[in-house]
Order: sequence, then structure tokens, then C-alpha cells
Amino acid sequence: MSFEQSRWTELPERIFHSRGITAWAVAPVAPVDYDDVSYFRSWLGRGHHAGMAYMERYPDIRTNPALLLEGARSIVCCAIPYAVSHPHAWVSAYALGSDYHDVVREILTDVAEEIVAIAGGKFRICVDSAPLRERYWAVRSGLGMRGMSGHVIVPGLGTACFLGEIITTAPFAPRRHTTLTECERCGRCIRACPTGALRTDGTVNAGQCLSYLTIEHRGDFSSEVNLHSRLYGCDACTLACPHTRNRTVTDADICPELMPRKSMSEITPEKVVSMTQDEFSAIFSGSSIKRVKLSGLRRNALHLLNSMR
Repeated sequence: MSFEQSRWTELPERIFHSRGITAWAVAPVAPVDYDDVSYFRSWLGRGHHAGMAYMERYPDIRTNPALLLEGARSIVCCAIPYAVSHPHAWVSAYALGSDYHDVVREILTDVAEEIVAIAGGKFRICVDSAPLRERYWAVRSGLGMRGMSGHVIVPGLGTACFLGEIITTAPFAPRRHTTLTECERCGRCIRACPTGALRTDGTVNAGQCLSYLTIEHRGDFSSEVNLHSRLYGCDACTLACPHTRNRTVTDADICPELMPRKSMSEITPEKVVSMTQDEFSAIFSGSSIKRVKLSGLRRNALHLLNSMR
């Protein structure tokens, strides 16, 4: 073992837990397994990615993360929890705080800079943006296990956590957070899904998923679409998972920026419909909800209100 690697094994608690990273694991950079590549291509072939055409792009990078960073040797997979103790009637729990893309990227950048200080090399941060199969790598590294909902279940956190990755040229030994490989397949997530979007093979038909419909879908909804009282996102499968319901983390363990904002508790479809652009910009400044813009959120609100009449 090199000097750098021996120093590395002494520092994980200070580096990770001090930044709100409750669980982490390391996998060596390698091509994605052939079976999983075929699995993903089959999902695309069935059109279950709906309008997310970007999922078809960069297939070479999706199958080989080494293309994301020259000389990449290790993928450090991290899980950062968000609060589920403050449920909102209309908005998904993960979106009640500041935009996780920004928060998680800042956290991982801090960690990556410490890694560079220890072992040298280069790094790249991935937070739900680069064409990296983050759920695949979370499972392969041993960060968590694949649930029937398609989400990664991280022991101690459940599925209510953000995933982020640090790809680095530093050659760290593999490190697992869990030895569990499969959920108990109780099926609660599937039964809880209001639209039947979840498949028993662990895939999701995005065209039926309320998170997709309220966030990713472009254009108007047909009259047959039922948003089931969702304005932005959906927590049904997450909250139904026993691993989430029995998680060991508390609000005290969660990054303050990811805790629900007081202003979010007042959001209703009626308020969204009458909201001005200035009000929208002020309320959702630094929030992931800004990505749908006022027009998208108003579309969702109007559809909900019309369905209630």
C-alpha cells in the first residue's frame, strides 16, 4: 500500500461526514457490464424514457465513464440525505430546499479538493447532469442496492437521498457501504405508485411517472392525464419504501441548505395560477423548481384545478 493510500484510509470520517455525506463507496473505473448496457438499451427501445431524448445521447460515455476524465481511475459514489419529515401536499420533498444540483456539487467539490490535497491528480464532479449511469455505479460500488422502484436504496437512508459522484485519477482501493445487493421486493413502492409507472423488473415507464409529467414533460396535458394532486414531483414510491420509513438519519444530519424553506409550505395551485414572474423568481430563487419555469408550474396548477371541478 502506498503512502497516499494509507493516509486515505485514515481520513474518510473527517472528509465525508463533516460535509453531510452519510454514505459513500468507491469503485474502480471500468466499462459498464454488458448485461446492464443491454438492459438500458432495451428500456430505451421500449420508449420508456418518454420525451427525455437526452437519455439516448452519448452512448459511448454512458458505457465507459473513463471518457469523462482522462486518466480516470476511481469513482467515489456519495449519498446525501434530504428531509422527508416535512411532507408537502403538492411538492416533492427533495425540492423543498435549495437546488440539490448546486448544493451537492459544492459539497463534492470540497471533498474532491481534499482528495487532491492527499493524493494529487484531477477530478470531475457529476450530479445528475453528466451522461453517467449514477444508479448503476451506486450499486456497483456497494453504496446501495437497486429497489423495485428503480431507485437506489442506501441502508440507513432509504431512497430519500441525492446521489453524486467524484471521478478522479487517484487510484483508490474499492470500498463498499453495504454488502446487500437486492431489496426485499415487498412491492410496496409498486402498489403505492398512483399511475402504475413502476415495473416489477425495477424499471419505470417515464411517460406514466408523475415526476416526469410534472417536471420533464413539455407541452400541454391531454384530458386523460391525472396528476393525482402533484404540482412538482412525486414521493409515493419513496415514502412507501420500508428503508425510507425506517431510516436512521434525522433532520439534524441533513445539510441545512437542503432543509425545506418556509416559503415552500405556502405553495398551492391557486397561488401558482395568480403568481407573477417577479413573485416566481423571488420564491423559487436557488430552487430546483425554477427549471420548469413559471409557465410549466402554472400548466401543472391549471390542470390540477380543472380536474378538481
